Amino acid sequence: MHLRNFILFSNINSFCFALGIVEQGGGQNNVGDSLLLLVAKGDGQAMKRCIDLYGPLVWSIVCRRIKDRSDAEEACQDIFTEIWKKAGSYKPEIARETTFIGMIARRRSIDWQRKQSRLPLLTDLESAPEVSSSIPLAGTNLDRELLWNALEQLPEKTRDLFNLHFVKGMTHEEIANEKSLPLGTVKTRLRRGLIDARKLLREYSKKENTES
Repeated sequence: MHLRNFILFSNINSFCFALGIVEQGGGQNNVGDSLLLLVAKGDGQAMKRCIDLYGPLVWSIVCRRIKDRSDAEEACQDIFTEIWKKAGSYKPEIARETTFIGMIARRRSIDWQRKQSRLPLLTDLESAPEVSSSIPLAGTNLDRELLWNALEQLPEKTRDLFNLHFVKGMTHEEIANEKSLPLGTVKTRLRRGLIDARKLLREYSKKENTES
């Protein structure tokens, strides 16, 4: 599938998550029947809904301590892996899902930060995830045409990496092998591409709001 068709017609939650786009109210809603209780039973679809719903919450917690985007993404993966494993210990009568998930996210973020021996003040600001400046959505739906118009301004090489990573689901290591590039180069180019995409999307959003 071409990147354009993916943006316009497919589930782009993972791409929005990587861009730092957080829907208003996402992750804080009362979901009624506990997703975690379903996850504890091994329900894969429930786990996917859990990631879609609570991803922005986990991302925001992680990025308070981990400023490097690649590290933050890996930490988020670790956190949801732990949520999958420990969902059976969740007691809805004791705490809300947001509290349970937030506690795991905070603990793992601290552990990750200690493991990497990183201090936020020493991090290059250009590599920061910029969650504080996440693009707010008008309502609950992202304007996909607007997003594609912004992405179309990126270099073709950057869009090619987005296609491999987000559309085809290739890992950084697989892309490095596919393109015969150093792993660090792939991570840097993807991170830079996401930063540029966020800037372009903000510019297009401001332009549209001015013209409307």
